[in-house]
Amino acid sequence: MRILIAGAGATGGYFGARLVQAGRDVTFLVRPRRAKELRGGLRIIGPGTEDETIPVKTVTAQELDTPYDLVIVAVKAGALENVVEQIAPAVGPGTMILPFLNGMAHLDLLTERYGAEHVLGGLVKVVTTVTEEGHIRQLKPMAMMAIGEQSGERTRRIEELYRELSVPGFELSLAPDIIASMWHKWAFITAAGVVTCLMRGPVGDIVACPGGEEFALAVIAEAEAVAAAAGYPVPGGEHAMSVRLLTEPGSVFTSSLYRDVAAGLPHEGEHILGRFAARAEALRVDAPLTGLALLQLRVHDRQGR
Repeated sequence: MRILIAGAGATGGYFGARLVQAGRDVTFLVRPRRAKELRGGLRIIGPGTEDETIPVKTVTAQELDTPYDLVIVAVKAGALENVVEQIAPAVGPGTMILPFLNGMAHLDLLTERYGAEHVLGGLVKVVTTVTEEGHIRQLKPMAMMAIGEQSGERTRRIEELYRELSVPGFELSLAPDIIASMWHKWAFITAAGVVTCLMRGPVGDIVACPGGEEFALAVIAEAEAVAAAAGYPVPGGEHAMSVRLLTEPGSVFTSSLYRDVAAGLPHEGEHILGRFAARAEALRVDAPLTGLALLQLRVHDRQGR
């Protein structure tokens, strides 16, 4: 199976590198600058992984001229509209498109452009970042991927894809209801973004202060209430994981949204929190903490103009 991964950043770079290590035929669709950085290979560093450099293949949008069996879209929301058009030469009659963006809006955009028959649902959970040198740094030894048909059917192609993506380096699951799983992740990353962006720090520092743990629990409850109103209540096991990650004493965990904001980088505040707040309003669910975090980010962005 020929695999094209749009994006070689914290998410696409990590999972793509693991697929390459397992002998899969992977090419990264990247900008010329990133292609130059990757000529010497893609380096992964961090706890739970060996410091290793993996040789990778790259292609730029101008060079893309042939269909692939699978196109993985692993870019930030701000790059999505451009990437949707850039991947067009890679999408043939039988191509599967597997997006790993946060939230839900990208499914509508990709489905409108390429048709529901091409677009799968998917999500990943990994705590990684890109260093100044262009390396992928894994911050916590956790890496999971879930895939599924939007319809929930267990088709032959999704079973074949499951076998293709089953490699060492991350836990893979075939979700019976991938849309529900994506909603559950959206609720978690919204909660994580609200907690760390409003309090401007890692979980350990937040819960070490009086009222910090109660605040985090209130945020989790708010986000999960929105998911439940949308028809996707968060299961007990996932709720417990959210509580553990966002109330763990001494934890250095921060959301990727907060890390981008703190570093002065473009962020997905509108895509994650803004769209979540809009869904909450449409569902008539009060989400004041999400709204407050969104307001804080908008003020931050206005000051940075």
